[in-house]
Amino acid sequence: IITDHINLTGNNPLIGPNDERLGPRFPDMSEPYDKKLIELAKRIAIEEKIGIHKGVYVGLTGPNFEIPAEYRFLRLIGADAVGMSTVCEVIVARHSGLRVLGMSCITDECIPDRLEPVNFRKLIQVAQKVEPNLARLVKRLLREI
Repeated sequence: IITDHINLTGNNPLIGPNDERLGPRFPDMSEPYDKKLIELAKRIAIEEKIGIHKGVYVGLTGPNFEIPAEYRFLRLIGADAVGMSTVCEVIVARHSGLRVLGMSCITDECIPDRLEPVNFRKLIQVAQKVEPNLARLVKRLLREI
């Protein structure tokens, strides 16, 4: 469960003309991820016996995976997870006044001194293994919101 993020994409989807009907020019980002939704997800996960972790997500542009020095740096600045999505979508959602719950499936631990070449088949297998629990969690969340 994402509790906060660091935007290292080098981009912000709000750059450019702002349509005030969609949200303010300078939206508040003091709580990008809704604490009540985080607590609800945590409670449901406990009840459903689904293992979860909470942490800070760092958004990068990709499309390459990171090198060992980058993983060390990211850990140093507070990253618990790294990905190429989510952050810009959250910025737009918050700009529009939407409550956000961020969840991510960790497919690889990315330990800098033990990095192995990326094996997409393995990443897909990990995601497929997590999918039933994630689907169960999301269905309960949607019923209880």
